[in-house]
Amino acid sequence: MQTIGLIGGMSWESTALYYKLINERVRDRMGQLHSAPLLMYSYDFQEIKDMQYAGRWGEAAASLTDVALRLECAGARAIVLCTNTMHKLASDIVSKLTVPFIHIGDATALATATTK
Repeated sequence: MQTIGLIGGMSWESTALYYKLINERVRDRMGQLHSAPLLMYSYDFQEIKDMQYAGRWGEAAASLTDVALRLECAGARAIVLCTNTMHKLASDIVSKLTVPFIHIGDATALATATTK
């Protein structure tokens, strides 16, 4: 298994759901007491909300990119953003990474295509 970097805290409830689902999937596939190797950064959501409401999207993108790069440098082999709204900044983040960014839109499109 490769280490996944999680950018969370927007909200902590959604981050907890990502953590839970990722680990359940690993356990189901690998059995026994296996769990996912994860690195997580959890924002104080108030900081992000303030940036959103003030229209400071460039500042938010720079902050998320910085966190993604720190997770990459710490050994993450892919990055996941544990929120929906902030995916509007995904292209800013992806442009600086050398590891894959797992985008919720891609997963949603795949799930939609396979259920037709």
